[in-house]
Amino acid sequence: MILRDVRLIDGRGAVETEAAIRLDPDSGRIEAVGDAEPQGEEPSVSLPGHTVVPGLVDAHVHFSLSGQATVEDVVGTSDVDLTLTEVGNARTTLESGVTGVRAMGARGLDVRLKRAIERGDASGPRMVANCRSITITGGHGHHLGQEVDGPVECRRAVREQIKQGAEFIKFMATGGVTTPGTDPRTLAFTHEEMEALIDEAHRRGVHVATHAHGAKGIKAAVEAGVDTVEHGTFMDEEAIEMLIAEDVTLVPTLSAPYRIARNVEQATKESLRKSGPVYEHHIESFKQAIEAGVRIAGGTDAGTPFNYHGTNSTEISFMVEHGMDPIDAITAMTGTAAETIGLEDAGTLEAGSYADLLVIEGDPLEDVSLLREPTAVMKGGEVVAGAIPDLERDR
Repeated sequence: MILRDVRLIDGRGAVETEAAIRLDPDSGRIEAVGDAEPQGEEPSVSLPGHTVVPGLVDAHVHFSLSGQATVEDVVGTSDVDLTLTEVGNARTTLESGVTGVRAMGARGLDVRLKRAIERGDASGPRMVANCRSITITGGHGHHLGQEVDGPVECRRAVREQIKQGAEFIKFMATGGVTTPGTDPRTLAFTHEEMEALIDEAHRRGVHVATHAHGAKGIKAAVEAGVDTVEHGTFMDEEAIEMLIAEDVTLVPTLSAPYRIARNVEQATKESLRKSGPVYEHHIESFKQAIEAGVRIAGGTDAGTPFNYHGTNSTEISFMVEHGMDPIDAITAMTGTAAETIGLEDAGTLEAGSYADLLVIEGDPLEDVSLLREPTAVMKGGEVVAGAIPDLERDR
């Protein structure tokens, strides 16, 4: 199948106009980009005025959460019910235009969901999946995470999770906004514990993400060898310099504090008390990171309070609003995000990549909000949401 007379945004920062893209329905991959002539009875659809972009890749989602005011609402949920929640959230995410995610884990269910999607038993994006976030006793996310203390337990937790199928490790370097009794600015793990976690993960061939708000936690994690920093709320100049020097990617999740700040009447007192200063500092840290040249991958923290699945593309609007060029923001949540999380052959429009793409009416480089309502969403060359306008079909 050929989509022609379209604008192509390739997920690596390049744009082609009046171009064509050939999709192979048998392999579910892209065969050619740029010029493509119909072969035999191959359908060819002309879509002037439309843009084709890679399916979005969200580097930070929580399928176990559905935007509840507090994570504690989920703690008593059975594994069966939580699995059904994850299945529904994954389907919603895919249909909104997100064809790849890094799922941050809960009770080991995400790795099972990934397998179900790959078997065709559930509908959802391609996944890089985790089991549980690793946290100190009583630390951020302990409700659904794995609590550890000391370097030995840190290594054991990594080994246990990889045994269960985890494709990356996430740990909580600082406290968080949504966990009562924790401080987002306060360092949680000791340096020895962080080194043990990261070293064990790297020895076993998986990357490491860290939840980190405060500058001390960010710097300690970078020094210990972490691969991605999630949030990065209270970064200082030294932390930004370290991210650049060590080539660590920032996943800013601008959506998370914004959603709490815009739902003050429903948010918990704990979240409100913490999110006020978090939101202001978060935006400033992000702007400084952009100006300094920190590598950014798009991620939403979807599932956290009022941060609903299916609204993921709004993260691109936030990144543009606070300093990124539209092409850079789209790239951050396509090619860069896919590369960062290890989602191979995704996030780009190039021969050999998965035929995961969005058809957009209009030009998202002029108005990124167009990404919120794609005309069609394709995964593996199949339309999974919307429809491709049949403006002209040649045989």
